[in-house]
Parts: sequence; C-alpha cells; structure tokens
Amino acid sequence: MEGYTVEDLMVPLAEYATVSSGCTLQEAVLALEKAQEEFDHSKYRHRSVLVLDINDHVIGRLNHLDALRALIPQQQNISGMGDPARFGFSNHFIRKLHQQRLQQAISLEQLCKNAREFKVEEYMRAPNNDEFILHTSGITTAIHQLVQENLRSLLVRKEKKIIGILRLTDIFSAFYHTMARPEKP
Repeated sequence: MEGYTVEDLMVPLAEYATVSSGCTLQEAVLALEKAQEEFDHSKYRHRSVLVLDINDHVIGRLNHLDALRALIPQQQNISGMGDPARFGFSNHFIRKLHQQRLQQAISLEQLCKNAREFKVEEYMRAPNNDEFILHTSGITTAIHQLVQENLRSLLVRKEKKIIGILRLTDIFSAFYHTMARPEKP
C-alpha cells in the first residue's frame, strides 16, 4: 500500500450516488439503487447517498441506517403518555413499548408509504471536520483517521471542494491484496 494516495483509492464524486437537497427519501433510495446497478460490480457497493446543495457541494450523507430511522416514528405517543422518559422509565422499557406497538400496528409497506415523501435533509447527517481528508494524503494517514474516529468513509477534498469518497472497504481491499502478496526476500 506504500505509495498509494487517497485519490488513488477513492470513488470519484461523479461515480457515487448523489441527490439534490430537497429530494425525498424515495428519490434517495432510488438513486442509491441506480448507482449500485451502474457501479463496477467487481468493487464493493455503495452504502450511502451524498446530498448536494444547489452549487453541487456536499452538505450531508444518508446511509442505510439513516434511511431506516425514517421508517420508525420518533417518540411515538404511547397511549397518550407523551414522552414516557419524563416519568423515569428506562430506555430499555421504552424501547420494548415501541417495539410492541410497532409489531401490532404497522406493516413494512405502511412504514415505507409514510416515509416516501420525507425530505433527505430530515435524516441525513452533515459531515463533521473529522470526516474530511485531503486527496494527496497517504493511505496510512487515512487508515489512522478511520480507525481513530471509528468511521466507515472519508470525504476527499481537493482545496475546498469534495471530489470523492474514500471507503473503508476500498482501503481494506488494498490492504488485503498487499497482505496476500508473497513477501520479497
């Protein structure tokens, strides 16, 4: 892996799943599926959609878990109680109440129907400073940053513009191929 830069292993922004700010959750899911179909199948699949503003700058990302969070109504009103945490109930107990209510009342189809028109901005996560790396950085720098910050990807910058995404899976693939090569005597 010596000699590789972040730019060598990143997925260029043009090849990654993106949607514009203001798009719906349904449009984001469809964009991710389309990117999966068009992406080189010898590589790992995309696990998120990047959200762009009107100037095509990345303002956030929506991953699989973020999209699934949209399916679960937040702090549902359980039997008219409002927020049960205010009465001192444990998070475990509240979670069990939510699970019981969801299992009884709503099908996956209904959850998806409800979430279709949600805006991606409601569920995306804006990147923080730890999620950026310069395109000229070495792979060991990227590995250190991913491990230290417990991240699955980094947004790659060239000057102030995001030009791609470096995924943990791409680094691991390079790591695996380097490890699998016979050692030089």
